[in-house]
Parts: sequence; structure tokens; C-alpha cells
Amino acid sequence: MAMRGKRGRAGEVLESIFSLVLSALVLLACVELGDAAAVVDVYRLIQYDLSGVPFGSRRAALNHHAGSSLDASGVDLSRTVVIVPIRQLNLTFLQKFLTDQQPLGGLLLLLPESSTSEKEERSEEGGHGCGNGELRRKVMEMEQILMRANIPYPVYFAFEEEKVNAMLADVEHNDATGQPSTTTTGGYKLVVSTSEPKRLTSPSLTNIQGWLLGSRGDGDVVQLPTIAIVASYDTFGAAPALSVGSDSNGSGVIALLEIARLFSRLYSNAKTRGRFNLLFGLTSGGPYNYNGTMKWLRSFDQRIRESIDYAICLNSIGSSNNELWLHVSKPPENAYIKQLHESFASVAEELGIKIGIKHKKINISNSRVAWEHEQFSRQRITALTISELTSAPDLFEKAGGIYDTRHSVNEAAVIKGVKLVAESLARHIYGQQQSNVQIFADGSSLAVNPSYIRLWLDLLSRTPRVAPFLSKNDPLILALEKELSDHVTEVNMQHELLDGAFSFYDLISAKLHIYQVASVTFDLLLLLAVGSYLILLFCCLIITTRGLDDLIGIFRRPPTRKVKSA
Repeated sequence: MAMRGKRGRAGEVLESIFSLVLSALVLLACVELGDAAAVVDVYRLIQYDLSGVPFGSRRAALNHHAGSSLDASGVDLSRTVVIVPIRQLNLTFLQKFLTDQQPLGGLLLLLPESSTSEKEERSEEGGHGCGNGELRRKVMEMEQILMRANIPYPVYFAFEEEKVNAMLADVEHNDATGQPSTTTTGGYKLVVSTSEPKRLTSPSLTNIQGWLLGSRGDGDVVQLPTIAIVASYDTFGAAPALSVGSDSNGSGVIALLEIARLFSRLYSNAKTRGRFNLLFGLTSGGPYNYNGTMKWLRSFDQRIRESIDYAICLNSIGSSNNELWLHVSKPPENAYIKQLHESFASVAEELGIKIGIKHKKINISNSRVAWEHEQFSRQRITALTISELTSAPDLFEKAGGIYDTRHSVNEAAVIKGVKLVAESLARHIYGQQQSNVQIFADGSSLAVNPSYIRLWLDLLSRTPRVAPFLSKNDPLILALEKELSDHVTEVNMQHELLDGAFSFYDLISAKLHIYQVASVTFDLLLLLAVGSYLILLFCCLIITTRGLDDLIGIFRRPPTRKVKSA
């Protein structure tokens, strides 16, 4: 009976030991995914369909080990997230890698920090900060490559920072020594825990318009000719959450707001109110063939469309380097176009700006609209676009991508652009084309306000504006409406649906968890050490409390019982 009790207690002790060993094993299994070494904000490559054809990154979730090279040998890239600083990215190799559809677990592209990028760009450009350096051109080209590819794995962007750079240095060292991160060797694991992207339903476009009504005289104000000043405010880029478009077309939006402010002062006084109505339009859908502008114009009744004398569309005037272009659909020899060009050229000469004219015929049968004024031309309205761009951009090109940041804009260029348009308009409205009078002279009560321009430039440069991801009551849209309301009258918003040829998907930003994981060999050695320690501890406890005989008895095979025969 006593022997049975001892063995029962020994069995309980063994069960306790087995429980401890099992617990240790479970803990070791969790070592790989313990607390994250770092958590980083990442921005997903855009995912969209164009006429049913998929483009961009088609996945969002990540859970793979980190690597540092797209052409590493002996590495299973399908289970690897490759980290590449854009400075070191070979665009030719990237293009070939995507074209060959090589397998990859994921791609993390590191953008330079804003402060570093600014210093480099200023040094490259002699210190004026326009941001047209080699790095900026490389980012522009990279965006086009990625946006035009169908990529079946997650692609994210992140900024270079201390913790990311430290991780990358370790990963590069391990790869260089022939010990890439794997389940066997350990290393770093990158995890983005998220659901799969979902298609956005019914993305909307919001247009904002307002009026400054001219002097009625003896007639109806509706019968007065109208001049439209228009700018598209939304952007497009490889990473929607980073597409702030400081120049394209933040500079155009800021110029429109400042022009509205200046003319509101003139039109607030009956003595200086012009004989033209001024229509201000902030339009959406610019990157999508100016879809919002088309729907805005179609919403006008015939009388308003026929009253528009001409329209001025503002596009990318913030890094002009004292050179701007008038883009037109009618031939430059056209009498009215020639008159407008001469009016702008006269003011440009006074401001030290070189201004040229570019003619591009529109093709009504082609749905592609490269310039905003072409939507006016399709409605038989005379229009032009003022831009620093010398030629029409392709679809989704130069629409305010990752490269287009605050540092790419020269405030002086925006101020000159405002003066150019405002003075040319004023001389046309008040019949002063042949005079050199400066209505908006520096130092006067009608002078351009640099602080106002800087304030709006700073705001737009930290506000992504990709239309499908903006709600109808987005704070930016409400801010633009309020600002326009402060200067003009009859301000209203028009909500339209985006053309069905364009489809977009959600999940544009996420949190990347970086885990430093141990190798399987390390786990096994640790398990062996813990097990040995527990066995040794058990043996010591038994010997000190019960004696060596009891310890030996636990492991001795019990004698078999003999059954008595009848």
C-alpha cells in the first residue's frame, strides 16, 4: 500500500515535469513572434483597374522574412520581402523583374527622409530648392513602372529612418555573409496583418464653383461675358497616401484662390467692378481625363456656356524657372488666341518670364484628354492651359505623385504665376492691354500676399488628394469651399460619380511590424538547455527531500503481478 502511494506521488511529480517541459516548448514556439522590434508606417502601391484590366499591387497582407536583393541566389524569393532603398534601385532591372513575373513575397521600397531629400535636391539645383534633381527624376520613373504593371504581391513604401536603416544594415550583412533570413537561420520577419483589399463602390468627384458678378449697368448681369478661371485640385500617384501634389496641381489651386481674393477686392467696389463675370472652378477628376471638368461643364445651361468668353486653366506653375507655356487647341494664328497670347506675353516680359505657346489639336473620338482646357474646347469654348510643362503628359503622368512634394515648389514662381494671370485678366477686363499700369503692384493694397500662398502651399503639401479616397465631406473639400466662399459669391458643390472605366481598391496605408526572430537551431538548443535544467532540478529536489532510493524507484520498472491459477 505504501509502495503504491509512493509511485502515485512519483507519477504526479512526473506529470508536473512534463507540464513544465510542455509549457517551455510552447513558449519557445512563441519566441519567433514576440514583441515587435519596431512598428513602421507603410504606404501601399495603388491598386486599380482600367477598363477591367488590373494594375498595381493586388495583395496587401505580408508575413515573410526580410531580404535585401531582388537577384539574390539561393534564396526563395517567394517567401521573402525584399527591402530596397530607392537610391540604390536599378530601374532597368526592376522593369525586367516585373515583366518576367518573377515570384516574390513582397517589396518594400524606402524613400529618403524629407530633410535628407531636401538637402540633396537643393545641392543639386544650386540651392533654390525646386527639387528637380536626379533622385526626383528616378522616383518619377519608378512610379510609372510600378503603376503600369500588374503585380501579384504586396508592394509598400516607407521612409528611411533610424530603426528601418538599422534593420536593413543587419539584413544586408547577413545576406553578404551567406546567411539570409529564413526559418532555419532566423533574422527579421516583416508582418502586415490586414484583410485583402476591397473595391471602392461608387467613388465620387466633387467640383466647387463660385462667382464674382460684373457690373450690371443697364443690362442683365447674366448677359455679361464670363471669364472662367479653373484648376483641378486632386492628385494621383503610386502611393495614394503620399500623393500630395504640391506643384501638380497644388500650385494651380493656390493661384486660383489668390486670384479670387485679389479680384474680390476689385469687385466689392461698384466703381472698380468689371464688365465681366468671373467664374471660379475647383474641379476634381483631373488625372482621369478631367472627368469632373467634363461633368461640370455639362451641368451648365446653354446660356452660361455661351456666355463664357474664354477659360484659363492653371496647371503646375510652381517650379517654372521663369518659363511658362500657353497650351491651346485652336491654332495660334486664330485671332482670339493670338490676342490672348500677346496679352500674356506683354505682362510676362515685365515680370521677367518667358512665355511660349503650344498647339495640340483635339481628337473628339479619342477619350484621352491631356489638358483641362480640352474639355472646354470639346464644348466649343475658347480655352487655354498655363503650365510649366512643355508637352501633354500621358495618363497618370505628372499628376502629383510621390516626387511632387513641398520642396519641389518655388514660392517665387507661384507668386509670379499669380501676377501674370491676374494682371493679364485685369488689363483685359478694364481695357488696359496697351498700358503698362500695374494693378496688383507690390506694396499696394492689391498686392499678391506671399504669406497667404505659403500657408496654402504648406497645407496642400501635407494633404493627399486622390479623388476616389476623398469623401464628399472631406475636410480638405470643405476647407476649399469655405475659402472660396470668403472671396466670391454663389459658391456651391457638385457631386458626380467617377467614370466607370476606373476602379480603385482600399487599404492605402498600414502598420508594418518588424520582428527579430531566432533560428530553429537556437530554439532547439534553448529547449535542450531548459529541459536539462528542469530534469536536474527535479533530481536534486527528490534526492534532498526523499533520498536517492526514491529517485531510482521512480524510473525503475514496476514488477509484474502474477495471477494465481485456480
